[in-house]
Amino acid sequence: MKKIVRVSVDLNNPKSFPKGAVNKRLLDATSERLIKLHQQQDDDEAIQDAAKYAKRVRERIGLSQQEFSNRIEVSLETIRNWEQGKRSPTGAAKALLKILDRAPEVALLALSV
Repeated sequence: MKKIVRVSVDLNNPKSFPKGAVNKRLLDATSERLIKLHQQQDDDEAIQDAAKYAKRVRERIGLSQQEFSNRIEVSLETIRNWEQGKRSPTGAAKALLKILDRAPEVALLALSV
């Protein structure tokens, strides 16, 4: 079981920052190239998470990609791109996926009107 800790931080007050140990030698040894590599890895991982999420939402509802595309009025190509990690849903599409995930019956009813 994961332990969740919530911390309030006032960005104008450094004393409110959480205390922790920092390995300054490791931090100083980190190159710009390595930082960029880690950023790219984080971005790639986020895209894959979004792809898995989009596919999971569709599969939970029990629709094929084509049926899902028709119901939410998004092109089939876009659905495929989301699920393959080529693109990530943003803005309204991301919000719609969250609603479909949490209240699929209500969302689908609203979309069918």
